[in-house]
Amino acid sequence: MDEAQFCTKEQIARLADVVDLYNIPVICYGLRTDFQRNLFEGSLWLLAWADIIEEVKTVCWCGRAATCVARFGADGKMVTEGSQVQLGGNDAYVSVCRKHHKEGVLRRP
Repeated sequence: MDEAQFCTKEQIARLADVVDLYNIPVICYGLRTDFQRNLFEGSLWLLAWADIIEEVKTVCWCGRAATCVARFGADGKMVTEGSQVQLGGNDAYVSVCRKHHKEGVLRRP
């Protein structure tokens, strides 16, 4: 299941039932947190109920581990408010380390 962060608690529970009742492995992919570093509902319940969690590593522009997702606006500056989900906004996100997320620095100065 891709984009599992958008699942509801009930949907994650059903996926767990598929594993437990039918012995069918389920593999989910998704983001842990949104651009404000808040957990998505689906991610929260996957973290709570998953048998195994593997993190796909990515790197910030500075070389540190990119553990945050930042949203940027048309002006190229980091957006810190707004709805958790932005449809069609895939090109408005960048992965950065926690330090640069806090500082709002999205690329090498």
